[in-house]
Amino acid sequence: MNKIELVFKDEISGEMHKDLRHDSAHKHVSGEADYIDDMVMPEGTLHMAAGLSDRAHADILSLDLSEVEATPGVVLILTHKDIPGHNDIGPNHRDDEPLLAETRIEFHGQMVFVVVAETREIARTAARKAKFTYHDLPHATDILEARALGYKLVTDPLTLKRGDATAALETSPRRLRGEMRIGGQEHFYLESHISLAIPGEDDEVTVWSSTQHPSEVQHMVANILQIPVHAVTVNTRRMGGGFGGKETQGNQFAALSALAAKRLKQAIKFRPDRDEDMIMTGKRHDFLADYEVGFDDEGHIQAVKTNYAARCGFSSDLSGPVTDRALFHADNAYYYPNVLLTSEPLKTNTVSNTAFRGFGGPQGLVGAERIIEEIGYALGVDPLEIRKRNFYAIEGDDRCLTPYHQKVEDNVIQRIVSELEASSDYQERRQAIIAFNKTSRVIRKGIALTPVKFGISFTFTPFNQAGALVHLYQDGSIHLNHGGTEMGQGLYTKVAQVLADEFRVDIDRVKITATTTGKVPNTSATAASSGSDLNGMAAFDAARQLKERLYAFASEKWGVPVADVVFLPNRVRIGEEEIPFASFIKQAYMARVHLSAAGFYKTPKIHWDRAKGQGRPFLYYAYGASCSEVSIDTLTGEYQIERTDILHDVGKSLNPAIDKGQVEGAFVQGAGWLTTEELWWDGQGRLRTHAPSTYKIPLASDRPRIFNVDLAEWSVNKEMTIGRSKAVGEPPLMLGVSVLEALSMAVASVADYKVCPKLDAPATPECVLMAVERMRLV
Repeated sequence: MNKIELVFKDEISGEMHKDLRHDSAHKHVSGEADYIDDMVMPEGTLHMAAGLSDRAHADILSLDLSEVEATPGVVLILTHKDIPGHNDIGPNHRDDEPLLAETRIEFHGQMVFVVVAETREIARTAARKAKFTYHDLPHATDILEARALGYKLVTDPLTLKRGDATAALETSPRRLRGEMRIGGQEHFYLESHISLAIPGEDDEVTVWSSTQHPSEVQHMVANILQIPVHAVTVNTRRMGGGFGGKETQGNQFAALSALAAKRLKQAIKFRPDRDEDMIMTGKRHDFLADYEVGFDDEGHIQAVKTNYAARCGFSSDLSGPVTDRALFHADNAYYYPNVLLTSEPLKTNTVSNTAFRGFGGPQGLVGAERIIEEIGYALGVDPLEIRKRNFYAIEGDDRCLTPYHQKVEDNVIQRIVSELEASSDYQERRQAIIAFNKTSRVIRKGIALTPVKFGISFTFTPFNQAGALVHLYQDGSIHLNHGGTEMGQGLYTKVAQVLADEFRVDIDRVKITATTTGKVPNTSATAASSGSDLNGMAAFDAARQLKERLYAFASEKWGVPVADVVFLPNRVRIGEEEIPFASFIKQAYMARVHLSAAGFYKTPKIHWDRAKGQGRPFLYYAYGASCSEVSIDTLTGEYQIERTDILHDVGKSLNPAIDKGQVEGAFVQGAGWLTTEELWWDGQGRLRTHAPSTYKIPLASDRPRIFNVDLAEWSVNKEMTIGRSKAVGEPPLMLGVSVLEALSMAVASVADYKVCPKLDAPATPECVLMAVERMRLV
C-alpha cells in the first residue's frame, strides 16, 4: 500500500466524516468572532472613503477638490497621479481596470479619488464635496444596448462543439428556437469589503483584508506600490460571507489603504458602507441565451445550438472564465449528440461583473433546463420524463461525452433522480396538483424535479494547487495554517478534521490560524468549490511527512518494525507499549525529530486546451436533484415555496452537518437569485437596487415550509480526493432551479399547460403576474 492510500482505508476513520460543529459557530451567534472591523486599531489609525463618479460614461473635463481638502479633519487626498506603480488591478493583467479613474468614467460609481481623514464620517462627508465637469458619452447598461452601440467583447469568446449541430438541426423531426434572460445577483455578504493596512519598516506593509484570495491582494498591493511581493503580508482570519464577491473585488480597498498607509506612515482602515459596496463592486453576470434545439417525437435531443451573451461590465475581470464555465454547464446532465455553444462576453457601462457562487455554471444550467422545459410543453409530456430520456449514460456508453470532449465517468444522476422521485412522492403529488389546478380559480400550484451535474476544478489549471504548514509542539498540540480562507463555509473545520484524523487526536488539539501569505505562499483563491479538496490534501501531505519521521523515530528508538507503530486515539502503540500522544511527541523532540512540515498538493489528471475547446477541465462531477412545490396567487403574482426535497451527492462527506448546511443555504440563495433578487439600472446608468430596501434577498420566512435535505450516503468519490469526499460549495446553488420550473408549471396551468410560459429570471411576483396575464390570452 502506498503512502497516499492510507488515508482512504475505512478503518482509519477518526475525526473525519463526523458531525462536528463549525469551529467558530458559537462565536458567530454570541458576537465573539472577530472580524476586521472588530480588531483593536493601532493608535493613530486614519479612515478612508471613496470619491465616486456620478456618470455612467463620460470624459472628465475638470475635477475640483478644493472643498474636499478644506474640510476639517481631512489628512490626505489620493488620485491616480499619486500611484507610484501601475494603475491597474485587473486579475488578467489586461490593463483595463484602473484602480482610480484617470480621464474617462466607465460606470456610475467608479472610484476617481479617495479621502483620508481622522474619522470615517469626516472622510465620507468630504468625499461628496468634489465638483466634476463632464463631457457625457453614450452608455450601455444592457446586453442589447451594448450590441446596438457596437461595443466590443471584454475578452476572447469560447466555442465548444461536437458533431454538426447545424446539419442535425435541419434534419431533426422537430425544432424550437427561443431566448431567455437570466439575471445577475448581488452577493450581499453580511460583512462588506474592508481593509486595514499597517505600515512596517522599509517598504513593508501588512494588510488585513476581507478577501478570498490573499495572494492576489498581495500581488496587487505590490503592483500599486511598486515594491517586491515579499514586502507585502496579507492576513485573513475570517470573512462575513464571500460567495465569490471577495475573490477579486477586495483588491481595490487593500491597495488604496496600503498606498495611504505607506504615504502617511499610519494605519489606514477602508470600509465602504452597504450602498457604496453594492454600487462599487461586481455581481453575478446577467446572460441572454439564444437557443435552438432539434429533437424527435419522443423528446430525444438531436442537436443544440446556443449563444450565451453576458453583461460583463467595463473590464474583463473574471468574465472570460465565467462565460467559459457557463458553456461547460450548458449541457447540465444531458447528452447532446450534436452541439455548438458560443459565448459573447460584452462590455457594458456597469461595474465589472465578477465571480459568484457557481461562476457562470448556474446560468449555463438554467439555459439547459429551459430547453428541456420547452420540449416537454411542445410534446405535452412532463419535463421530468424529457430529462430522463436525455441523461448522460452510465460509464462506458457512447452517450458519455460532453461538448468539451470530457467523458463523464462517475455518473450517478439516474440514481439520484430515481431515489428523489420516490422519496418526494413526485408522481402522486404532481397528479394531485393537476387536479387541484382544475378547480382552483385564484391559487395555482406547480411542482418540478430538476437535476444538477457540476464540474469540480479550476478551469485555469495552474490554480489547482495548494499548500499547508503544520507544526507539532512538544505538548502534542498541533498548529495548522493553509492557503484556504474561511468565509463561514466551514473550510477551517474540515481541514482541521483531516489533521486530527491523521494523527488520531481530538479535534481540539488542532489550532486553526489565520490565513496569511507569510506562512503559505502563492495560494489560489478559495473558490471553484475546491477549498477542501486542495487544502485538505495539502494538510494531509504535511501530516504524512510528519508521520513518516515519527514512524522512523519510533522504529529506531524502540527497536520494532515500522508496521508495529500504530497511531490510536490520543496515543501511539509501539510494539506492546502504548504511549500518550503528547509524551510521544515530547520524546521525538528530545531525539531532534523535525516536527514541522510544509504540505503540497496539485490536482491530477486535468488539462484544458481552450483554443480547441477540448480537454479534461474537471477532476470529477458533483450531482444532486431537488423537487420543489410552489403555489402562486394569480391575482397578485405572489408565491410561496410549499415544500422542497433535496438529495445531494457530496461523496463521503467530511462533515455531514456542515455539508447539509451548505446545501440548505445554497438552495435558498439559488432560489433567491431566480425569484426575488432583481438588479435594476435606470436610464442614467445608475444602479437603483443598491440597498436592502430595494434589493430583496430571501428571508427566513421565504424558505420552503417543508424542507427535507438528505445527502447521498452511498456515494463515494471515485477519484482520490480527501476522504473520498466531493465539493459542496457551489453545486447545490443550482438546486434552486426547481423553484423556477415549478413556478412555470403553476403559470402554465392558467392555459391548461398548452404552452411554455418562458419565464425569465428572476421571476419576481411582477413577472409571474405578467406571465399569468399572457397565459389568459392563449
